[in-house]
Amino acid sequence: MHTKRILKPPFFEIGPKQYLYGEEVLELALIAEEASKKHGVQVIFTTPFPDIRMVAKATENLIVFAPSMDNIPVGRGLANILPESVRAAGADGVMLNHVEKQLSYLTLKNTMDRANELNMLTLICTDSSVEAKAAALLAPTVITAEPNDLIGTGKVSDLTYIRESVNAIHSINPDIYVLIGAGISCGKDVYNVIREGADASGSSSAVACAKDKRAIVNEMLQAARQAWDERTSK
Repeated sequence: MHTKRILKPPFFEIGPKQYLYGEEVLELALIAEEASKKHGVQVIFTTPFPDIRMVAKATENLIVFAPSMDNIPVGRGLANILPESVRAAGADGVMLNHVEKQLSYLTLKNTMDRANELNMLTLICTDSSVEAKAAALLAPTVITAEPNDLIGTGKVSDLTYIRESVNAIHSINPDIYVLIGAGISCGKDVYNVIREGADASGSSSAVACAKDKRAIVNEMLQAARQAWDERTSK
């Protein structure tokens, strides 16, 4: 049985989606690994399925996530994603219900059950405070609160949304970590959402498509560490 990884805030999620593949994914993973050690900020690296094993073997600090998986048992299910398969490849956790791979609530619950059977960390993506409260009933490790219409726009959620999301999730389960994503494009964005109460932030296209990936990753992780230290030192 695999041991569940321990996740502690502040942390940061990087998801290259399909902007990168193969050696490009590995290059970004190694940059994230280096920055994670430098700034003392854990990184969830949501890895394309074909690259999970490669990234897991090449890194130590990264928390490797699969971008989704299917609620199926070992056996039949051609072209579906078997939970045991991604776990065996080196995934520490799984992202569920991203806007590009949305699930019904029943499917989400059943897939969460499969993840828990395998001692996987779990991250559920939500679009609103109502959806976030429903997700909190399933007790994932992390809930990402991000309005779908802001994803990839470079426009970050306003402070009211951040506070409402954190309060909504913690009203159901205060042990769930809250990640504020969507539109995160610079260190200032990361700093602001964590100062306002989030445990983490994350970025996809702003990191994956950056000309200087090392610079932007370090900028964001440094901001996460600074914001968390300032907030918790009060």
